[in-house]
Amino acid sequence: MLSDVHGNLPALEAVLAEVEAAEVDAVWCLGDLVGYGARPDECVARAREACDRCLVGNHDLVVIDKLSVAEFSPAAAAAALWTRERIGSEAAGFLAGLEPAEPGGEVGLYHGSPRDPVWEYLLSPLLADASMDLMEPRVGVVGHSHVALAFERHGGRASGQQTAAGTEADVSSGQWLLNPGAVGQPRDGDPRAAWMLLDLERQAASWRRVEYAIDRAADAIRDAGLPATLADRLYYGQ
Repeated sequence: MLSDVHGNLPALEAVLAEVEAAEVDAVWCLGDLVGYGARPDECVARAREACDRCLVGNHDLVVIDKLSVAEFSPAAAAAALWTRERIGSEAAGFLAGLEPAEPGGEVGLYHGSPRDPVWEYLLSPLLADASMDLMEPRVGVVGHSHVALAFERHGGRASGQQTAAGTEADVSSGQWLLNPGAVGQPRDGDPRAAWMLLDLERQAASWRRVEYAIDRAADAIRDAGLPATLADRLYYGQ
């Protein structure tokens, strides 16, 4: 399970190498393949090749001109417009064919949340409660916030917290909303690329982090003329 690649090819390559070594049955991506980073076409092509299921995120939708850039911060807007001008037709066409949610399977997939799969940042137990009320599957996974998280509810109110590398959760009972964290721009204080292994047979989720060539990703951002803050923040996981 991976999310929020954001045009960061070195991070995506590192995560997919670990995913492949884990011999998983399927790879699911929760959206935002582009935005912030300088390798949009390459990231879309790599994800298209590697992922069995893939969602579209809000940055993807802005880049293909399906959403307004007005809601973005200045740096995010600059990156989105830069990407919109340069993305290839094949990559744009792939993104245009994706949905922001696939709620009907054994595990619900949402870019943002079950309530608002495009825009909502699911960062608190209160918001998790509201989403769980609307979620048909018992277990759902979300991206968008760039923070690795686990929310659970067992009849009362939801509770939850950030999940550090190596955390494992037993999801065999109750309702769960899980966030693997971000591949391309983590915002939980850990600069390593994040992904999550969801074992449906064992009903267990485990959070993983991967070292990657941050210098290569940051240099590509600077060389492209994108805002320097987008490169600097990669080193801090913020």
